[in-house]
Amino acid sequence: MSNETLFQEALTHFPGGVSSPVRAFRAVGGTPKFFKKASGAWFEDEDGQRFLDLCMSWGPLILGHAHPDILAAVNEAMQEGLTFGAPSRRELSLARKIKEMVPFIEKMRFVSSGTEAVMSALRAARGFTGRERILKFEGCYHGHSDGLLVKAGSGLVTFGAPTSAGVPKAIAELTSVVTLDDMETLERTFAEIGGELAAAIIEPIPANNGLLLQRPEFLKRLRELCTQHGVVLIFDEVISGFRVAPGGAAERLGITPDMATYGKIIGGGMPVGLYGGRKDIMGVVAPDGPVYQAGTLSGNPVAMAAGLATMEKLTPAFYASLEANAEKWAAAFETIPGLHCPRYGSLLWPLFQDGVRRSDAVKGEAISVFNRLHKALLGQGVYLPPSGYEVAFLSAAHGEAELARFKQAAAAVAKDFA
Repeated sequence: MSNETLFQEALTHFPGGVSSPVRAFRAVGGTPKFFKKASGAWFEDEDGQRFLDLCMSWGPLILGHAHPDILAAVNEAMQEGLTFGAPSRRELSLARKIKEMVPFIEKMRFVSSGTEAVMSALRAARGFTGRERILKFEGCYHGHSDGLLVKAGSGLVTFGAPTSAGVPKAIAELTSVVTLDDMETLERTFAEIGGELAAAIIEPIPANNGLLLQRPEFLKRLRELCTQHGVVLIFDEVISGFRVAPGGAAERLGITPDMATYGKIIGGGMPVGLYGGRKDIMGVVAPDGPVYQAGTLSGNPVAMAAGLATMEKLTPAFYASLEANAEKWAAAFETIPGLHCPRYGSLLWPLFQDGVRRSDAVKGEAISVFNRLHKALLGQGVYLPPSGYEVAFLSAAHGEAELARFKQAAAAVAKDFA
């Protein structure tokens, strides 16, 4: 069956025909691709066309699609059972590896998604501090739980406003929002309500609303203010964790949070999430403490096996190689007239605008031109994330042959952007 036929049927089953909104291609136009198989940096759709993948399932596939060692680990785990709903040795193996790479994670809990990890971390922070209010930052995305689908409300420090229907106003008002790269408002917020905050949560490398790279002094000041006011600092490293360094953004920035959340890479392509941090904070989580959180598929043995097989390959030499390669890819993007490509590690953000640190600074015309680029490169067999607000991901499978193919595609479309 063709992509078009499948999509028309999907529209009868799912809202927008998809199981996650950005997949619907509403931002870039056209019919979504239905993929049937993938290997390395490539996948093939139901029409039989091959695409060079620069999305990589939104980040988990740092080794590429269908890596043989991951497939072998998954197959071995599957032979022993798909799920137990009980402890397994595979949880311990992955936990040991995570603690080896991220020493400040003293205790952790596996869950099934990044959204679940963040939701649970915030509940633990509230239980630990006895406070209810949280602080987040405009332009950072932390999943779709009610208290985090919030924007700054009417210029006030003390109240947030829902960004989604179905989010009760009373819940949104427990979340305060500060714009990224706004030191003055950050200081004022802590001065006014620091004693009410249970937690401050931030993507230390904001990569869900574009790649909004922050000044180190902003993040360091946030750490200082959290310490000063007894606020739990949570780094959301669902994207950056194990993507930019063995210890994620925390290692590269030299800033230690109190808690962190992870996902994507630690599951090697299987559904997974994790929250953890200081053992005194994690000590409030049931059954040790009064903060309840549970999950039928938490610590799923197949996901644990896929994650460990991935993590075992993430050596300092691996990251150095990936970083050097990503620099070449960013330069290749910038051969397209007017296109800039901010980069952090193997995260790339192709944007027809430069110097963006805040979500409200992204120009609509820059996104419109990206939409044209997406369509043009798709016609050349290159699959970019289907939104100008999403970052591209590289993997170890994006080698010299793939780079040469991308340069060829970029040259073919460049004249349309001159």
